[in-house]
Amino acid sequence: MRLALCLEERFLSTASVRVPLRLPKTALNSVRNQLFFGSVVGKLTAVHDRVDEFVLGITDYDLYKTSHHFIFGSSSEAQRCAVVSTHRLRSEFYGEPADENVLFQRLLKESVHELGHALGLKHCFNARCAMYFSNSIYDTDNKYPNFCEQCEKRSKASR
Repeated sequence: MRLALCLEERFLSTASVRVPLRLPKTALNSVRNQLFFGSVVGKLTAVHDRVDEFVLGITDYDLYKTSHHFIFGSSSEAQRCAVVSTHRLRSEFYGEPADENVLFQRLLKESVHELGHALGLKHCFNARCAMYFSNSIYDTDNKYPNFCEQCEKRSKASR
């Protein structure tokens, strides 16, 4: 998988792609038609309980947390787990034609961002850094798929 190769390059660590997990229909909030981040993390950590590796889950479902109307993704440093949703990363969500390259770039940026949080990194004030908080898809499009110099130093210190 192309994403795994790019993440290996960024984090200098092996990335493996595993079979998709099936989530029960009860995990979906039927009122919001969204998936609660905590439900996904619980399922991922139950299946992948190795403490020496990080887990990244990718879903097509729209995600939310209690404190946010929607999220592109989120992570748990304690559980070494991150989840990214492609739902709002797709060009079609914004009324534009489908573009697989744009989707991949957005997915890569948000995956690096969430894995950064899983490593213990906080949000960065550099709008080009992958650790910059994406308040909208425009923020995601504006940033790079890697860390700024300061965040890179912090990430290496926490590996």
